[in-house]
Amino acid sequence: MAYNLWVIVIRGLKTASNKKAQVIHNKSLKLHLYNRMNKQILITGGAGFVGSTLAIGLKTKYPNYTIIALDNLRRSGSELNLSRLKDAEVSFVHGDIRNPEDLESFTNLDFIIDASADPSVLSGINSPVMPLINSNLNGTVNCLELAQRTGAAFIFLSTSRIYPIKNLEAAAFEELETRFVWTDKQSIRGISSKGVTEEFPLEGSRSFYGTTKLASELLITEYNELKGLKTIINRCGVISGPWQMGKVDQGVLVLWLARHYFKKELAYIGYGGTGKQMRDVMHSLDLLDLIDHQIHNLDTYNNQTLNVGGGLDTSFSLLELTDLCQEITGNKISINPITENRTADVRIYVSDCAKLNQVNGGSWKPTRNVKTLVSDTFTWLQTNEKNLKNILN
Repeated sequence: MAYNLWVIVIRGLKTASNKKAQVIHNKSLKLHLYNRMNKQILITGGAGFVGSTLAIGLKTKYPNYTIIALDNLRRSGSELNLSRLKDAEVSFVHGDIRNPEDLESFTNLDFIIDASADPSVLSGINSPVMPLINSNLNGTVNCLELAQRTGAAFIFLSTSRIYPIKNLEAAAFEELETRFVWTDKQSIRGISSKGVTEEFPLEGSRSFYGTTKLASELLITEYNELKGLKTIINRCGVISGPWQMGKVDQGVLVLWLARHYFKKELAYIGYGGTGKQMRDVMHSLDLLDLIDHQIHNLDTYNNQTLNVGGGLDTSFSLLELTDLCQEITGNKISINPITENRTADVRIYVSDCAKLNQVNGGSWKPTRNVKTLVSDTFTWLQTNEKNLKNILN
């Protein structure tokens, strides 16, 4: 009888212990789910093309997340995104990353996505350099300080323009019927017919714009190593899609399509005026998919510097883009050849994203081709023609 009583007591203690462990597990699970369901994400440049795409996309997919878009609204057309942000229930804050006081009110952030920049490769060449440095370098430092203060992870949208121009131009290439392409036989490391890898040499001039972004990359690495920040650097190639306000020096695909749509002239500038210069391109929604994956797999990407682009499979020459724009719009326009090269231009750029695919095990790759990209942008032009006419015409 005593033995049986002792067994009952032991079983009772085990049951109580198991129940206690289950309660702790349930609380831990609820806390994990709460944290996952209630992330606070600040997106700088949040009313711009890329920033608004990320803000609206993340809020739509994760309604319980707090998404904050910070923007100074300097870029023409960014004001059109305010109603879109509001409709998506994204919080908008009018502020400037160049001013540390504009960042003082933010607390308890889980992520900062730095999508703010002066993105023109011509900035600082025929204009003062300091405004570019203040925007693209000092602004990044202010965001890094905010990340350190709030404990946020930091995702930086850098650029393929950190790769030096003369090195890219020295790469071996051949001329095909509609485009220039790189060959596999190269005397420079980190480049092949598939594109540029992160091993490409960084010695040389790359434009003031590219230099500010590379300097930001170096500082981000130091904050990761010496301040303990979790960081990701995405070296983005050409990104395009609806809501990009394309100009001559930035956003070429949208510019090309808009000129066809509004029946305005264009020019093939440089490289003999053939229109064969080639770029890879990535739909902004493909970038959204990648950032989503990085947010939810932070340890996989932490302290990585990665080429991010459409790759060779999602590339175009201006000549090929012209044919596609004619097909989709039904309009044919005058395109004048200008043989002289522009300052800081490159004949070819394609991102080789093999490292990215290795890091994430192939969990992400672009799924939208160039024709889909142009078609989506054409639909956006049609739908918003009244508001876009004065900006893109």
